[in-house]
Amino acid sequence: MEWVKDLLQSTPELALFLCLAVGFGIGRVKVWKLSLGGVAGTLIVAILVGMVGGITLNSQVQNIAFALFIFTLGYMSGPSFFASLNRRSLRYGVFTAVEVVTVLAVTAAATLLLGLDQGTAAGLMAGGATESAVVGTATDAIGRLPLSDDRIATLQANVGTAYSISYICGLITIVLLTSQFAPMLMGVNLRDEAAKLWRKLGGGAGDETAAPALPGLVGRAHRVSTAAGSRIRDVEAGLGEGATVERLRRDGETVAMSPDTALEAGDVLLLVGRRDALIDAERSVGPEVAPQTGMDLELDAVDVVVHNTEYMPATVAQLRERIPPRQRHGVFLAGITRMDHALPVRPATEVHNGDTVRLTGVKSDLASFAPKVGFRIDRGVKADFVFIALGVIVGMLIGKLTLTVGTVPLSLGTGGGCLLSGMVFGWLRARNPRFGQYDPAAASVVKDLGLATFICAVGLSSGPQAVALIGDYGFALPVAGVLMTLLPASISLFVAWKVMRLPAPLALGSVAGQQCSTPAITAIQQAAGNTTPLMAYTVVYALSNVVLPLLGPVVVAMAGALG
Repeated sequence: MEWVKDLLQSTPELALFLCLAVGFGIGRVKVWKLSLGGVAGTLIVAILVGMVGGITLNSQVQNIAFALFIFTLGYMSGPSFFASLNRRSLRYGVFTAVEVVTVLAVTAAATLLLGLDQGTAAGLMAGGATESAVVGTATDAIGRLPLSDDRIATLQANVGTAYSISYICGLITIVLLTSQFAPMLMGVNLRDEAAKLWRKLGGGAGDETAAPALPGLVGRAHRVSTAAGSRIRDVEAGLGEGATVERLRRDGETVAMSPDTALEAGDVLLLVGRRDALIDAERSVGPEVAPQTGMDLELDAVDVVVHNTEYMPATVAQLRERIPPRQRHGVFLAGITRMDHALPVRPATEVHNGDTVRLTGVKSDLASFAPKVGFRIDRGVKADFVFIALGVIVGMLIGKLTLTVGTVPLSLGTGGGCLLSGMVFGWLRARNPRFGQYDPAAASVVKDLGLATFICAVGLSSGPQAVALIGDYGFALPVAGVLMTLLPASISLFVAWKVMRLPAPLALGSVAGQQCSTPAITAIQQAAGNTTPLMAYTVVYALSNVVLPLLGPVVVAMAGALG
């Protein structure tokens, strides 16, 4: 196999894509409810490939990949982060605070007891907190230490190795704790509690679905008999919020109508609405008939970035009260997405500026209503590269700023600078969505590919030192990794359940959010049977996703001071 070694050493870009392919393949494999995910899978494969020795990626590739990842992370988090800075949402900040204080305390204790170096301490914290971004900010901070190049390379390699060990332990711990052990300790049936909360939010007894679905919009043609003499507005009021009259045919001709148009016997109405709202239309309007020529009507679906300080933040029910019925005529809310997570579409669900809502209805109604809510996403534009590139440039420049406190130089580095600029640029985009479009799907690809490429570079350089590091600490690192996850999660669970008295789904969602753990919230939702845990998860996730990456330089400095 010497030729394989020579090939990878001479063509490191081949090693990169090999690690990505195998790593993401391994990341998909599920054992019970657990899967590593593509990033952790790539790191493990990269460490193994790196053990061959002599395989490294260009440092510029590593820096570019990390800058794109951390900027995109900030861009996606910014609107939700700033929207969460209100009295109601900030109470969830206690979970992020518990996470920060506890992981720093555990890291300090492990550093003193085990004699960890800066790289191992940072990697342990990143993995135990299941926050991959810390690997980048810590590696960046180590690169600025006044040490020899060889020592810096060794410390940076230790970050990746320690992360891979503690991440696996942290992942297993947080998924099992939140989805299995915590409900037993709390003495609740999570599925029953989630169903109860679902009904409290405005869901019906039969609405305990695993995820919010597009509303069952249908179109029905009815010949007016019972409703003869009534006005259009009377018919719509009788059908309720879930249906509208979209077209009127009289004597074979389409008639212009208004809310005050009086109906005559024999008129044919095209009704559009939710299936359940149209069930009684035959009784209140007249018999259903086959659609006639001229009754065809196309429904459309649009995604809108919410930006309206007059109405937001508000629950779905409050929006129905605040927005006049004529303004939202014929428009139906089909979905709410926050930071790439779909929220339950229920009356008590809060909508924030920066959220993306999916609206369905007739094109003309959508065209007039969408601008009142926010800015319609242009599906033909996936990414505004001028805006994105300027954001990365600003972040890199911020990262070069250094403040000297005594004899200690403090700097955000590329990681902190691009995270900060990403948050601000994402917030600016939410405030004025006419520029800076970054389609969520495109952003997700860039974020994942940037992080995976950076992690692969770290793993390849970590390979030669991995065996030595594991030999130095043995089982101490896995145990420390479990404690790094278990302690803050347990404290927060107590605070959520006993102090804040949150419903079980929200308590568990908060714990998963403070860890920024997508596998954990997925397992919780499966156990709960609906998406109610996401309502707390997204708020805490928005806060932790910004704060935790900033701990990388803090841990490096702390471990250096304690070592």
